[in-house]
Amino acid sequence: MLLYILLVAASVVLLLVALINLYLTNAGIEKVVPKIAERTPFVIDEQTEDSVTISTTMDFINEGKQCATIMDAFVRPHLPYEQYDLIETRGHAELTTAPREDDYFEAVIIQKAGYKGGQDKISIKSQVKLTARKGLTIREAVAHMPDFNFQLIWLETGRTPCHYRQLRIEVPAAEIADLLGVKWSLE
Repeated sequence: MLLYILLVAASVVLLLVALINLYLTNAGIEKVVPKIAERTPFVIDEQTEDSVTISTTMDFINEGKQCATIMDAFVRPHLPYEQYDLIETRGHAELTTAPREDDYFEAVIIQKAGYKGGQDKISIKSQVKLTARKGLTIREAVAHMPDFNFQLIWLETGRTPCHYRQLRIEVPAAEIADLLGVKWSLE
């Protein structure tokens, strides 16, 4: 009799697990998609004699069936001193709707596609501050800097456990030099 009760209980538990999995499969998950091809061109946000802050903005949409949360985002520039030691780089990411100066990224919910009553896309602004080193002005330092890139890294969650995602954005040196009105060459 005890064996019969245990078999029935195990069968009920297995049936419940199967039903929950079936529901979750049908309900779907979040799917955050960065619109890389539609990002804005680089612009100058701030400029001094020895530094310039450039930025680009990109939309992120949720093409999934459930809402998603972007909990954190940051920019990691890749221009090490071994490659070019005349410029120091620092990155910053922020929501265009919630600009901040303290390097804190305000978490945001992105509703599922087509949801009425909430935002189903957000815009993230990626900034890189270039600071001239070794007594140069920013115009002198940019005139000979190489191309570099940065990663935009974000922490995302929804029905799936939180996980980091990233994308790489190229920064052509000639484009930055043009923004500053500088003739660029690698010589």
